[in-house]
Formats: sequence, C-alpha cells, structure tokens
Amino acid sequence: MLRKLKDFSRKLRAGADASIASEGALRQIHAELVRQRLSATERFKHPLRLLSSGCKVYSQNHEDGMIAEVFRRIGEGSRRFIEFGVEDGLECNSTFLVLQGWSGAWIEGSPVSAKAAGEHFTGYPVNIVNSYITVENADAMIADLAGGPELDMLSIDIDSIDYWVWDAIRTVRPRLVVIEYNAALPPHVRKTVPIDAAMAWDGSNYYGASLGALEALGRGKGYSLVGCTLAGVNAFFVRDDLVADHFCAPFTAENHYEPARYYLSAASGHRAGFGPWVEV
Repeated sequence: MLRKLKDFSRKLRAGADASIASEGALRQIHAELVRQRLSATERFKHPLRLLSSGCKVYSQNHEDGMIAEVFRRIGEGSRRFIEFGVEDGLECNSTFLVLQGWSGAWIEGSPVSAKAAGEHFTGYPVNIVNSYITVENADAMIADLAGGPELDMLSIDIDSIDYWVWDAIRTVRPRLVVIEYNAALPPHVRKTVPIDAAMAWDGSNYYGASLGALEALGRGKGYSLVGCTLAGVNAFFVRDDLVADHFCAPFTAENHYEPARYYLSAASGHRAGFGPWVEV
C-alpha cells in the first residue's frame, strides 16, 4: 500500500494525470504517507496510548475513535455529553455519539450555525443552545445542561479562552474532557491567552493554551492527561478516579504532546452528512 501511494504521488507530481493532479489530492496523499510512517513507530503502537485507536467519522481529526477507546477502557456512565463550538454539528466530537444513541447539548454562538445544526439533527436527542459561553456564565450553563451531576464527556473548542472556560467549570466534573490545545507552543511551556470575552481567532497561532498549561490546570482539577490526537489538535483528560492502569503514564504534556500536523486534518472521502440512519 505504501509503495502504491508513493508511486501515485510521483505520477501526480510529474503530471501523468493532470485531471487529478491537484493540490488537494497531493495533500491527502502526503497525509496518508505520514500516517503510515507514524503508525509504524513504537510510540504509536504502545498498547496504553490512544493513538492507534483514532478514526474519523464526524470529528475533525481522529477524535471519534479515541473517544470510543476511552469509554471502552473506563466504561460508559450517563451517555450524556456537552460540546461547545460545534458550528452546524456535522464536524465535531459528539456527533458520532449521537448516532450511537447518546444524548446531550450543543452550545453554539452563531445563530446561523445553530439554526443549521437544529435542521440537521431534528428528532435527535440534542439540545441546541444558541449562546456564547463566557467565563462568567460557563459553570451555571454547563450545570443546567448536564442533566445531573454525572456527565460522560465535555468537549471544549472555541479557539480563544478555552483554558479559562474550563477553569471556570466547577459544579460538574465530566468523566472525560476533550479540549483543544495550541501545538505551536512546546509542551514544557505553560502559556494561555488572557481572559477576553471579545476575543476571536484571527487565523494565526495566537489562540488557546499550551498543552503544559492545560496539563497543570487539569491536574489541579483532578484530571490526568491521557493522550492527544496525532494531528496535534485535541487533548484528552480523564478524571483521576477512573484512570487506574488504563492509560500510558506519566500523564504529562512531555509524554503525550503531539506536534502540529494540521495537514492530517485534510478532508478525505465525501463531505459529512447526517440523516435518518436505520439500525439493521
């Protein structure tokens, strides 16, 4: 397979088939080559790491498979989730859970995106809240939407004050927290953007928090860093009482950091769609 991909890549670069020799096709081939190379490493194959379980169904990267593996190891609880920063719901960390019968809430600040999510997921047990989450309202909003003290997953991705919002959530202690980190900052650095409710991502590498900062925050809240996506986008934190010997120690940023490989997020296959799937 690897040899075929390399041959195909060479043909594209040589212009052997101009109809498919596009930048997008080359990016996807490069991403697949990198994935295959990395998957052969001992780090990737370590049985207690989450990397080899990654797969994409509706997530941006390979979070769907890693989330499933976390719950295979720690067991499912309430089967409830809360995620914010979901846009129209077709590419986020909890959509595949919805397909598997989970219920929960999505918080989306854009009225247009929230409306689109509502149209896509009519009839599914997802409460779509059109609101911006802030440091001031985060704890009360999450507590209200959790539906009880036990929440299986909280997913945080707002490209700005993610660190401060997680810090502000005190009432509910989810079993798994998935949060975006800034892989441009090395793991030993503990930095985050300041609290600014008006901050919006400008497309640069100035956003969010370093993995080291999130590791320290999580440790103080009773969570262990158990893995990161291969693309260097999201980190996974499991509540300390559930970790046992299920994951790869030490639970540090230095151990679990993955560098920025955003090209691995390149779209593959068809665009995401959601409809009335039928169980057979």
